[in-house]
Amino acid sequence: MTELQKKILDLKQEKDAIILAHNYQRPEIQDIADFIGDSIELCRKAMSTKAKIIVFCGVDFMAQSAVILNPDKKVLIPSKGALCPMAQMLPADYFKLWQERYPGVPTVLYVNTLGEAKALCDVCCTSANAVKVVEKIPSERVLFGPDSHLAAYVAKRTGKEIIPVPEGGYCPVHVLFEKEDLLKLKQKYPQALLMVHPECPAEVIEVADFTGSTSQMCRFAKETEAKQLIVGTEIGLIYRLRKENPDKEFIPANPEAICTAMKTITLEKVYLALKEERYEVTLSDEIISKAQQSLEKMVEIVS
Repeated sequence: MTELQKKILDLKQEKDAIILAHNYQRPEIQDIADFIGDSIELCRKAMSTKAKIIVFCGVDFMAQSAVILNPDKKVLIPSKGALCPMAQMLPADYFKLWQERYPGVPTVLYVNTLGEAKALCDVCCTSANAVKVVEKIPSERVLFGPDSHLAAYVAKRTGKEIIPVPEGGYCPVHVLFEKEDLLKLKQKYPQALLMVHPECPAEVIEVADFTGSTSQMCRFAKETEAKQLIVGTEIGLIYRLRKENPDKEFIPANPEAICTAMKTITLEKVYLALKEERYEVTLSDEIISKAQQSLEKMVEIVS
């Protein structure tokens, strides 16, 4: 453990804080986190903590979700540059236009959206529960945003008409995976299973052995008897997979699959966030109240 890591842990105790880190965070940040997981797992962990301060090592929409679910706690994000490109693709005003274009059509938003947009939708979903959420909606037509690839994945598995909002929303990391490259990897490692995220394009999902969220990938990796796995998501997850499964080999599907927004968070920035209690994430009471309803509706549907 480095001196800076020790300083952060000491400061965390002094400030009565908890450090939450997404699966895509740098290894040195994962090593000092109290909990590592996907966006909703982290928010649930935040809800159960008695700590006064939450240092959220993830991107903006995740920290906002923590605020929505924990309005009585101080939530800090270590970097102002941790902005999810996909979440920026669906600003609230633009989403309103789509709702006006399709009056009466239920709206489902992926949690990878900003709080203002969440406050407008009927229900939220995660990559892990998107299919289940849409299945439970009593309508054969659904507005779904902002990831068009996840929308296509949901449409195929539910048989419903899913209208993507916006039409071409995407995650810059998950569109880096290409079918031809993955088939070559599978040929090179014939015993390996290919895991991919549902934010990947349809032709990539078609050649995968397993499709799921980062938390579902972690579970699959533990449970499968396969000793080699090709990982089709942001490379930060591989560090956790290797720590939890030292007897297995994890091969990046694309070594350049890096979320630069996640990587703007460094140990130095975590230390300064704690020391100065800087970059507090805030939302209006109205947005918190309305967005809470869409998140709570999701929990109600999938529980």
